[in-house]
Parts: sequence; structure tokens; C-alpha cells
Amino acid sequence: MKKFLLALLFVPLTAFASEGNIHLDKAPINLNDYGSLQRGARIFTNYCLSCHSAAAMRYSRMEDIGLSKDQIKNNLMFATDQVGNPMTISMTPDEAKLWFGAAPPDLSVEARARTPDWLYTYLRSFYRDDSRPTGWNNTVFEKVGMPHVLWSLQGVQHLKEPAEGEHGAPDFTLVHPGKMSPAEYNAMVGDLVNYLTWMAEPAKTTRLELGVVVLLFLGLFFILAYYLKKEFWKDIH
Repeated sequence: MKKFLLALLFVPLTAFASEGNIHLDKAPINLNDYGSLQRGARIFTNYCLSCHSAAAMRYSRMEDIGLSKDQIKNNLMFATDQVGNPMTISMTPDEAKLWFGAAPPDLSVEARARTPDWLYTYLRSFYRDDSRPTGWNNTVFEKVGMPHVLWSLQGVQHLKEPAEGEHGAPDFTLVHPGKMSPAEYNAMVGDLVNYLTWMAEPAKTTRLELGVVVLLFLGLFFILAYYLKKEFWKDIH
């Protein structure tokens, strides 16, 4: 029984170690870059929101990244939505399972669950694989069920088989260029991941700023409390 319990304790460590073998590129995250966040929001609503919901996020929250209600309504919403509505989709879980084999995950907190680096690398690591039902595979998420919805922008790339004993980042060959150059596509994915990271915790910047203020207050209060204690106890000591 003790051996069984010990094995259970090491299961998460084993899973973590297997994910650690995946090469991840550093995502260009800057939550204070409102231009990047606005571009990412446009990409998200145009390419992701048709299949992936973000039910914990309301359209109106995008005012926090510098967009007006009119800009949100005219550029980032479907005609039937309201600015105060959550970012949901019309596709039901049963329909999603029928079409894709599994319901696409809600992306409200995906950046916190997966990490921005994982998402940034994943969205740039699709390659052509005719053995898969969708015709696509991914080096970060092997045998992924999601098709490469951004292929028209990135183009079609093939995965080069590594030499025996070779490790490191996967090597891709772009066989059919897309509408964007590789640098433009990487920048676009960076904006999208930046937005997904912000969406996962829109109040993060405010929380960090308040945290600094609270720590400064506590530091000042400690100094005052220390000298007040010395004044109260000076005759006793």
C-alpha cells in the first residue's frame, strides 16, 4: 500500500518531466503594449472565437486595453451579440464532438493553464501530416485534433526528421508560403498570445501595481510601529 501511495505522488512529476522534453520558444509578452493587445483581440475574434469560447470574459472588458464600446461592437463582435455579453459561441459541445472528435476548450484561462510559451510555440509548430484526419499535426501537441486554422497566413510547412540522437528545436521547411512572411506570422502569433495571456487575468497589471503600493505601506508602517514600540517601552528596558 505504501509503495502504491508513493507511486501516486510521483505521477505528476513524471507528467511534468515528459512535457519538459518539448522545446518551447519564449513568447513576447508585454501586457502594457495596448497596440499588441488590440491586434491580438482582433485575431482572436476573427480566427479563434468561431470554435473556442471564452465564457469568463466579457466583450466590454476590452475597454481596459484602450478600445471604445463602438470599436468593440463594430469590429470585434457578431451582430447578435451585446457589448456586455460573455464571449461564447453558438456551437454546442455535442456538435463540436461530432465534427472534431472533442469539444474545443474554452480559452478564458488557457494561457495560465498551458503557459504563454507553450501557446506561442504550439501555434507556430503545425506541419503537414496526411496520416491525420485533419491533415495536420503539431510537434508540441502530438496527434492534435485541431486543424491549422492559421495555415493561410503561415503557409504549409513540413517537419524534417531529426538525425539519430539529435535533440533540440524541431526543424521545419516552408513548402508553400502563406499570406505573411515568417517574421510577420511570428509577430502576429505573439500578439495573439499576448492577448490570451491578458485575457486569462485582465487585472494582473493592476494587482501587481497594488501589491507594490501595499508592500511600501507595510514597510512604512513597520518603521513607525518599531519606533512607537521603542517609545512605549523605553522606561521598562
